[in-house]
Amino acid sequence: MNRERGFFLNIDWITVLIYLALCVIGWFNIHAAVYDETHPSIIDPATNYGKQFIFILVSVSVAMVLLLLDYRFFSALAPPFYIITILLLILVLVIGRNVGGNQAWISLGGGFRLQPSEFAKFTTCLLLAKYLSGTNIKITDTESFWISAGIILLPMTLIMLQPDVGSTLVFCSLIFVLYREGLSPYFLIIIGLFITLFVSSLLINQWLLLGILTIVAALLATFNLRNRKFLFTLITGFILCAAFAMAVKPIYNNILQPHHRARIDELLGITTDLRGAGYNVNQSKIAIGSGQLWGKGYLQGTQTKYSFVPEQSTDFIFCTVGEEWGFAGSVVVIGLFLFLLLRVIMIAERQQMTFSRIYGYGVASIIFFHVLINIAMTIGLMPVIGIPLPFISYGGSSLLSFTILLFILIKLDASRTGYA
Repeated sequence: MNRERGFFLNIDWITVLIYLALCVIGWFNIHAAVYDETHPSIIDPATNYGKQFIFILVSVSVAMVLLLLDYRFFSALAPPFYIITILLLILVLVIGRNVGGNQAWISLGGGFRLQPSEFAKFTTCLLLAKYLSGTNIKITDTESFWISAGIILLPMTLIMLQPDVGSTLVFCSLIFVLYREGLSPYFLIIIGLFITLFVSSLLINQWLLLGILTIVAALLATFNLRNRKFLFTLITGFILCAAFAMAVKPIYNNILQPHHRARIDELLGITTDLRGAGYNVNQSKIAIGSGQLWGKGYLQGTQTKYSFVPEQSTDFIFCTVGEEWGFAGSVVVIGLFLFLLLRVIMIAERQQMTFSRIYGYGVASIIFFHVLINIAMTIGLMPVIGIPLPFISYGGSSLLSFTILLFILIKLDASRTGYA
């Protein structure tokens, strides 16, 4: 009895309360986003807000089950969980249902669908934590690095084949996990450099960009002529950067979907199409701006009520917050996410097991990426890539997968002192 009481007290209830608050906020905003006067009840299962209520009940039930499991269960079954997810990602390419240009859902009947890419996030985190916490595994070793990279890249590749660019890019956030475990910061610098080159290649003539790279390389070489190792690294880096810069436009024009290119072009100012690619973001910004300080009030948003913003209950749910709750409500929601991220990082750092710490940083990385990109794209700072706002956007697969992702960490944390 004392052991059970100790475990109960050891649960991070602050994190649990933040989770519940975000779920309730999401539920009410979904109700506002797709409100139907013929179905006024917020728990009516014939509506999306009624279904979201069911998803919340299911997710909370799953969370309770996770807290009752032995913490060693997650480490022991990380490989089979990962394999099952990979098989589902392959299966969805064969029998998946195409929605919005992405073959990412498996139909379960009754209007419910399963999105395997959502569950791949926590299974990838589990296997990555399992591998990196192994004996004599160091991310600085070449073999360990490439195995870790392979764990991340395999689901990314399968998801890209759907093609779901948004969900694919989420896995890039796991680079922060590798960095926390000892990966050189130069990798982050290199990633930043290639992102800059990518954007520059779209905005600047490729031959002009190549000329700029040549001048920069020549200037750097002038100050280090006697350092052969530096010169070799510089020449290698110049060749790679030049090749990448020259390849960006062919890849951009032939691999990315037309709607993805249109959204990026709109964001970068290459084109302006407020009735086409830029319509969603423009309407979203109008909705958020019209909320001003305190918002228009619950169920009073005109942009929301008259469906000016497409996908408002999913990808653009934050503009409902902005319009009806105003700047104050938006700050509250963003504040809750920041508080959650700080709690997750704090939980990760106090873990005694390496597995739990690594997994904790995986949770923080994925939630941070989702929140940053989703909110940034609703206010026009990022291209629209179609990823949900955790715990708030409509969707059973999204809510359940984020719940599992978070509550596995809460269970690992509750067990850190040996109560379970």
